[in-house]
Amino acid sequence: MTTPQTITVLGATGKTGRRVSARLKERGHRVRAASRRGSSRFDWEDESTWSDVIDGTTAIYLVPYEAPTGQDPTEAFVDRAVRAGVRRLVLLSAREWIDTHLVEGLEREEVVRGSGTGWTILRPVWFAQNFSEEPFLARGVIDGDLVHGTGEGAHPFVDVEDIASVAAAALTDDRHHARHYSLSGPRALTVPDAAAIISKATGRPISTRFLEEDAYRAHLVEHYYPPGTADGVLALSALVRRGEDAHLSDGVQRALGREPRDFADYVEDTVRNQGWGPHPLRPG
Repeated sequence: MTTPQTITVLGATGKTGRRVSARLKERGHRVRAASRRGSSRFDWEDESTWSDVIDGTTAIYLVPYEAPTGQDPTEAFVDRAVRAGVRRLVLLSAREWIDTHLVEGLEREEVVRGSGTGWTILRPVWFAQNFSEEPFLARGVIDGDLVHGTGEGAHPFVDVEDIASVAAAALTDDRHHARHYSLSGPRALTVPDAAAIISKATGRPISTRFLEEDAYRAHLVEHYYPPGTADGVLALSALVRRGEDAHLSDGVQRALGREPRDFADYVEDTVRNQGWGPHPLRPG
């Protein structure tokens, strides 16, 4: 029987965080659900909130924070956690950050690897749940007019349920120490492919419209995101459009010993459990 641990989950109201928290609780662990709005208040920009989510915890699920000041607090937080006796860190990174040599992503990974404690790094691709929980795609599904910037490029969208399962395993099992898991779904789909699967499952017609970069950026800024966030979506969309992000990864298989969930499984679960309605932005 697994010994109950106290585990901190940062970003606990986000897409991955709330699912990681649920899995850990199902296994009998004590979860500190840390976020600005969670049961354990945590703010990356307020160091006075750090100790309450660090002290007495065994492991921490780290969701990155994009600091508006440009000063990434990850290193300071990790240093404090290790000095407090935290034995495991599981970092939510991204496959695209590493493939494109994004400086911030590389630096965060290096901080975790060099922390002096147990670590695992997760590198998922774009989430399947973006079609139901992220405004720039979910709103288009709801409206039946899905605007995108990926063209005919395909992408192996990963089910967040798989990310959560890998994270929960890594937070509680030493066998995942010093592992990098790149996580993808089992097949690459274009946005029109994904829309067709959702349309068939919901019985709702969904058209797709591709916009060139300038027009797509203007669309994102007008309807969804500040310019900096829009530029990030634009860069990833361009990567997909060029066909550079269609390859599959085997992280789910290596971590869990099974195949990743298919996009159609995610769609069926979404239709069955929550329908297809608007959701707030849920990072991480």
